[in-house]
Amino acid sequence: MPYVMVQIPNPPASTQSPAPRSVPTSADVARLAGVSRATVSYVLNNTSAVRISEPTRRRVHEAAKELGYVPHAAARSLRAGHSRMVLMPAPPVPAGPLYSQFVHDFQGALSRLDYTVVQYGASGLRGDDAARAWAELRPVAVLVPGPGLGPEGVDILKRSGARAVVTLSSERVEGAHALLMDHDGVGRSAVTHLHARGRRRIGVVVPDERGMDMFSVPRLAGAREALRDTDATVTVLPLAFTEESAAALAAQWPRLGLDSVFAYNDEYAMLLMRALQDEGVRIPEDTAVIGADDLLLGRLLRPRLSTVRIALPSGRDLAELVDRAVRNPGAAPEAHELLAATVVHRDSS
Repeated sequence: MPYVMVQIPNPPASTQSPAPRSVPTSADVARLAGVSRATVSYVLNNTSAVRISEPTRRRVHEAAKELGYVPHAAARSLRAGHSRMVLMPAPPVPAGPLYSQFVHDFQGALSRLDYTVVQYGASGLRGDDAARAWAELRPVAVLVPGPGLGPEGVDILKRSGARAVVTLSSERVEGAHALLMDHDGVGRSAVTHLHARGRRRIGVVVPDERGMDMFSVPRLAGAREALRDTDATVTVLPLAFTEESAAALAAQWPRLGLDSVFAYNDEYAMLLMRALQDEGVRIPEDTAVIGADDLLLGRLLRPRLSTVRIALPSGRDLAELVDRAVRNPGAAPEAHELLAATVVHRDSS
């Protein structure tokens, strides 16, 4: 019996896209929940000044969830007279575990105070030019990591509606609240420890990565200050954060004649320590090593890594500073010294 192949054509594709779904409004939520729009606003904005029964709150939340409704941030800002957005520009260098944990705690504390934290990615802009870009988002507060922002940038942010500008840097900026980072003290503490342990030919790692000089230069200055009027010497050791760079530096170790090294932080210390051990350098017998930040991984090494423990502000304390400044923008800027440096002596030194 002969077979005949029949090709069934596909139905023509619709040339019209489906009509977009309408965006649900607070009025839709009110109708579904059987309450007024004002009640919806009170419930979803968690307004404590108005007492609303728990069953009513539950109906409003269920209606909002069913409709996919979320409050409009811009409308909330108009009602409050300012946004609840706290802008956190990304630091100009890769953030390590210590800073990442600090940011996490800060975000959580601000969320509990009903602020929204927005992290702003690096865009190549710095200083006052960066402030103009941040101002376009109309944040109520800005936390600026590192130096570069000047009084003009602070003024730009305040004129755009920012009630609080907080800098994390080694110097104060006029008009801004300051969290002062004593990186000199980190280098001074590390090298004072090495000198007290009898080390006299001390290397100080200076990261090669772009932007790290904002931290490494003051740490190097603190190390040099610690050895002023002593018989010890400081040798600057440029190092990129790669295995190849660490291996190349370790290969030069016999020629350098160093008996110890402050390796900038724990990550660079672990990188260099592994390379030195691969070259047969005994730690601490031939070379003592100390880092900074007191990371967990440093305690898992063998020998365990000596370090400088750094006390960053608690996320709660910083969030309360931001909240105070937002509530009272006319108050005098506060200044708080951070980075209390404490040496933790372990096996590597």
